[in-house]
Amino acid sequence: MSNATASSDRNYPTVDYDAHARTCAPDAFWAQVKRTVHGKPVSEEQIEWIVGEIKRKLALVPEDVLLDLACGNGALSHRLVEDCSALVGVDISEYLIEVANRHFAEPPRVTFAAEGAAQFVSAHADPQRFTKVLCYGSFAYFSEEDARTTLRILNERFVNVNSIFIGNLPDRDRAAAFYALREPQPGELDDPRAQIGIWRTREAFAEMAAACGWDAQFSAMPGEFFSVHYRYDVLLRRSKEGA
Repeated sequence: MSNATASSDRNYPTVDYDAHARTCAPDAFWAQVKRTVHGKPVSEEQIEWIVGEIKRKLALVPEDVLLDLACGNGALSHRLVEDCSALVGVDISEYLIEVANRHFAEPPRVTFAAEGAAQFVSAHADPQRFTKVLCYGSFAYFSEEDARTTLRILNERFVNVNSIFIGNLPDRDRAAAFYALREPQPGELDDPRAQIGIWRTREAFAEMAAACGWDAQFSAMPGEFFSVHYRYDVLLRRSKEGA
């Protein structure tokens, strides 16, 4: 990843996605959300793999109403709108949502809002309309409190949602594959502001999900995928014990 910045009270790289996106060209959609390798946008083939995996794991059907949490600029959301009846994307970055609304919104069927994930799910007036939830490449940047709040409220309020796909999570058991040239600094793997966000083992993620009412099914992208050596995906379904 590129363009991380050093925080005044941290001795490791941190990232501000809103500030980073503003440094990119207005139509450099993958660079804006740092879907890059060594600073260059990933290939169209890689994007198609991501889109295909999301569609397969969520089993999107034309009747679905999809909630895309931390959607960034909507470029990935846009690849999914033909497979569902409606999509709402939310992201905490006002600039990225401006880009999404400028290029990808199709109201009232496809809309975007500048709001944090935990805040949106806690306050949205019509949670029953949603049937599937996506969060791709962003969940690691949620604080621990926001991560747990988001999962818990999705379980409690979004009663018609039975599947959540959370993609591209950093695997703590394989952090050495990313930090090949240096040791991560104290606290770096637990900091949502760090370059990659919070690293969790699959076991730790499953425990967090279970505490919020979800069963976790883990998977990984093909071996040729650009970040497969240190990341995993997870599909959450409502816990049968909580049913």
